[in-house]
Amino acid sequence: MRDTRSMKENHLFRRLYAKGKSAVSPTLAVYVRKNRLGYTRLGLTVGTKVGKAVRRNKVRRRIREAYRIHEGQMTPGWDMVVVARVRAAYAPYAELERDLLRLLDKLGVRKGEGKP
Repeated sequence: MRDTRSMKENHLFRRLYAKGKSAVSPTLAVYVRKNRLGYTRLGLTVGTKVGKAVRRNKVRRRIREAYRIHEGQMTPGWDMVVVARVRAAYAPYAELERDLLRLLDKLGVRKGEGKP
């Protein structure tokens, strides 16, 4: 991920949950908020309800890859948290990717020109 940095601080996650816009699907929930930085920060949350460590890490890798592939279509300057729901553990990669892109479109994070 070239233009995106990882978000790890708990206070940033809490602020995003409280003040950001959100959209949900059966597999994912996405929270976004504009930041005044020149880059996007991405945070991932996969709770223990999703499964044990191996399954959680697999879901995390799939979400990160879906974002990485379409990173060029995103407008910079957003704080973003993607929360995996329980159904994400059993969903195929294509469904996770489709849900992520649909939610980002709904929240206005993707640019208009590169959309499929």
